[in-house]
Amino acid sequence: MAPFRRSLILAVLAVPGLALAQTPPRRRELTLDQMFEALKIAPDDASARAVEAQIWHRWVQAGSPAVQLLMRRGLRHLETRSLPDAVEDFDAVIALAPEMPEGWNKRATAYFLMGDYDNAVKDIQETLAREPRHFGALAGLSSIQERRGDHTGALRAYERALTIHPRMAGSEARLKELRRRALGEES
Repeated sequence: MAPFRRSLILAVLAVPGLALAQTPPRRRELTLDQMFEALKIAPDDASARAVEAQIWHRWVQAGSPAVQLLMRRGLRHLETRSLPDAVEDFDAVIALAPEMPEGWNKRATAYFLMGDYDNAVKDIQETLAREPRHFGALAGLSSIQERRGDHTGALRAYERALTIHPRMAGSEARLKELRRRALGEES
């Protein structure tokens, strides 16, 4: 592994922001670009999961304190399947911080869980317009397309997600199943 790549991965893994309740004290924070580069070249699944957690943390923690409060409340509503309440909270996040990709993505998740795939896709498109590397939104799009019977579209969306996050959890089995359905492959 090239020294730059190794040092980048070590730097990402050394950032103490993984304990989601803590903020690193006056340390240089890595940019999202650096985190995505580390994610792409992670040498193993554990390293990839650690970098992925930092990216999700950065996405969820963006915005003002009011936006963060609404985001946390919306996430709690998602966890308890209070989906209309979650949509309402994410509506407020989007109204206050329309540039924040994760507000759109979380509302897409709530719509997906409600079975409202049209609105979920619209919000995924808004997410990707703000953050084209949003592997979670691409994976969500893949799931929607699969449920709609568009197996080729589901495969394409998932393959796009894997170009960003090659070690996404469960990716080998999911990719194999999508290829089987879209292309008739049995391998």
